[in-house]
Amino acid sequence: MNALSQILTPARTVCSAPGISKKRLFETIATIVCEDQAALPYDQVLDHLISREKLGSTGLGEGIAIPHCRVGDCTAPLGALLTLEEPIPFDAPDDQPVDLLFVLLVPEEAQQQHLDILATVAGLLSQADFCTRLRAARNDRALYEVACGVTT
Repeated sequence: MNALSQILTPARTVCSAPGISKKRLFETIATIVCEDQAALPYDQVLDHLISREKLGSTGLGEGIAIPHCRVGDCTAPLGALLTLEEPIPFDAPDDQPVDLLFVLLVPEEAQQQHLDILATVAGLLSQADFCTRLRAARNDRALYEVACGVTT
């Protein structure tokens, strides 16, 4: 088990999600998160993700993005992991389209925790072998198991 297992659930892990565009992707992400976390309002999650992205792209490069934001109704940090059917433009520094995303939502007041988790996630996603294994997953369960270091 690794750090992702503390904030990720199988319900928020989606292999081969439709991308289409950044806006549609954020709608998909908000749906995934809010179906799993009924206390979080869809509009609030979507608005916060879009607002954060307007400040600057959360694309890291190498086809990876970490959309993240603080949400008032969020009571604990939570993550969602998605691979995309087709890579989409994401305004990443290397201009490469994105096909692998880890989404992070944290409570409004969790500023340091937000930064700490972001650093941990970015560290994991900077490991080429880890990303290769994530991209090789062919279903939601396999993606979750790779992400969380579950061995079967």
